[in-house]
Amino acid sequence: MTNNDILKKLRVALKLRDDEIVKILELVDFRISKSELGAFFRREDHPKYMECGDQILRNFLNGLVIHLRGPMPDKKENKKGATK
Repeated sequence: MTNNDILKKLRVALKLRDDEIVKILELVDFRISKSELGAFFRREDHPKYMECGDQILRNFLNGLVIHLRGPMPDKKENKKGATK
């Protein structure tokens, strides 16, 4: 299974639109246009097909965690509020 297949399956399973995927990638400061993103979802024999690299998939997964769970709390705030 390729990175493109994984990205396609996650898009379908989570019912994400292209603009939502772009916003998820922006959560981890990764910028990509809708047209660049669309190239990952094309068939392999299409002339404008692009292979999804590991970096793009990794950033999407990290952004997805932030999108679904919210940002991680600051570690300094946890130490101040903790009691022994």
